[in-house]
Amino acid sequence: MDRRKFLVRGASFLMGSLLGLNTFSRAFACNENYKTSLLQPCIALIIDDIGCSVRRARQFLELGAPITFAVLPRLSWSEKLAFEIHSEGHEIMLHQPMEPIDSRINPGPGALYAGDAPGRITKVLEENISAVPFAKGVNNHMGSRFTACEREMFEALEIVKGNGLFFVDSLTTNRSKGYKTARKLHIPSAARNIFLDNRLDLPDILNQLRRLKKIALKYGHSIAIGHPFPETARAIGLFLGEDIKHSNIKLVHISSLVLSK
Repeated sequence: MDRRKFLVRGASFLMGSLLGLNTFSRAFACNENYKTSLLQPCIALIIDDIGCSVRRARQFLELGAPITFAVLPRLSWSEKLAFEIHSEGHEIMLHQPMEPIDSRINPGPGALYAGDAPGRITKVLEENISAVPFAKGVNNHMGSRFTACEREMFEALEIVKGNGLFFVDSLTTNRSKGYKTARKLHIPSAARNIFLDNRLDLPDILNQLRRLKKIALKYGHSIAIGHPFPETARAIGLFLGEDIKHSNIKLVHISSLVLSK
């Protein structure tokens, strides 16, 4: 399936989180136990689904701003891009595929599924972590079914913890157990506030970025997830030049905003 169609189709079950301001993410935004000083508002931008296209990843590297890249495992360009992104001084996460509610959508190679035995979860995650060099953390790709399964998330996050990584809950469902389970396990963790590009429209993405700015100004920090679309790269470039350049908001890698242990 064409990657663009794949993501647009997948957006259908993200609609409940379209505005990115559910009760869960508001509660997360209010927590003050952060590594980063709240004297200066901070924004972390995560670009998911890295590994399919070198060109699409590079358009974000060219922005010259701190961005965290979530790399899908076992794809043609995953390892090469991880090395290139790291060499440019950016942060890398494993973008771990997990089962969505819609069984017609394939989450991709190296996915975890509801009902997986502990041994399979361990094997798949360890292999995926090894396949993405320089990964400092993990976030879920899809996972509206898997992240709602407490037992499976606990077992997956035990592996994350054992590898010394942090976890970011993409919150593809308001039933996700990811963030709360990570906190119970004392894993440095965070949860996104906004999806930038559920609608592939430049003005709409810019509007999402400006809403992200308002959250950061109100709570001291905010987290957005976008995807490697040209529209997203252009919107971020405009946002950096028009909205951030003359503000007191600082862009940071996501590791600066994960809750400490």
